[in-house]
Amino acid sequence: MHRNLGTEFIHVMQKRTVVKILLIFTFVFNTSNLFAKEPDNGEDGGKVNTKSEIDAYIEHHLQDTHDFTLWSDGETGSHVGFPLPVILWDNGLKVFSSSKFHHGETIAEVDGNYYRLYHGKIYKTDAEGTITYDEDQHPTNPKPLDFSITKNVVTMIFVGILMFLLFGGLARSYKKGALPTGFGRVLEPLVIYVRDEIAIPNIGREKHRKFMGFLLTVFFFIWILNLLGMTPLGVNVTGNIAVTVCLALFTYFITQFSANREYWKHIFWMPGVPVIMKIVLMPIEILGTLTKPFALLIRLFANITAGHVVIMSLIALIFMADNLYVMTPISLLLTIFISVIELLVAFLQAFIFTMLSALFIGLAVQDHEHH
Repeated sequence: MHRNLGTEFIHVMQKRTVVKILLIFTFVFNTSNLFAKEPDNGEDGGKVNTKSEIDAYIEHHLQDTHDFTLWSDGETGSHVGFPLPVILWDNGLKVFSSSKFHHGETIAEVDGNYYRLYHGKIYKTDAEGTITYDEDQHPTNPKPLDFSITKNVVTMIFVGILMFLLFGGLARSYKKGALPTGFGRVLEPLVIYVRDEIAIPNIGREKHRKFMGFLLTVFFFIWILNLLGMTPLGVNVTGNIAVTVCLALFTYFITQFSANREYWKHIFWMPGVPVIMKIVLMPIEILGTLTKPFALLIRLFANITAGHVVIMSLIALIFMADNLYVMTPISLLLTIFISVIELLVAFLQAFIFTMLSALFIGLAVQDHEHH
């Protein structure tokens, strides 16, 4: 029986390895298509070949968008994807499709108001689409409040629904007292890993169960989003600092609202410390409660963004090199190598964020002993 299970496990792992390799190659070659553009003078072969253009493409890849574009054909100007709802508050609610912008090429007219999509942001303008600038070349046009369903929002909703379906099936199996079936067999050891290796060591066996729902959600939410960022879909959710700020704020508020009086006593009136030192250390301790979530959000944001920039930059070397026959294989090999590392980073960042969240919560709820 053990031999059969081992053979089945090896067979499954071989299939997963093939799938990973196919995903990496698909990512590499689809990403290279992002640098194809309509030639400016008909002499550059239709490829980006200047540093400023490559910087613009990388910046565009890292930004959130108001439509879900899978890929674009630079020569024909066609885009494959689907529009998303634009929701603005500008002296009233304005709801319309992002197709009115035509990827930033046209001006959207809604109820007599004109809006322009400029560098990923929506500005109020006139029928000509005029953008005014200050002395630092920043747009001065008024910006309506933007509550649009963007590409990142759609991705997060998709991941949320996916997690609900996967863990709903696992929960039903536990409720029936039966062994998990299907994909639940894959999820169960991961759930046990988060419980035994993250929650219990940092929070404690008696108090960890209260926070397991949050820790499991954060771990799988970040991990799946990181993996989706490695696909040709072009999503960069965890590389968006607004998303990492929200995740860090969840950890911060859960930590503060779950803290016991011993935690607050160590912040505002440390035991066993002279009164003068207590007064001096108090603002430092208060600042320390803010630096912890700040470290969480910066670590996740910086590592994911850096991975995307490195991969896109390596691919861009192909289009800047004089000798394509030499640079192309070198660039592709380096890109595949970094992509494999990024698969590990995708898991590590989810693990580190969850572990540190559990550590901060554990420091706030543990009982201190004074001698």
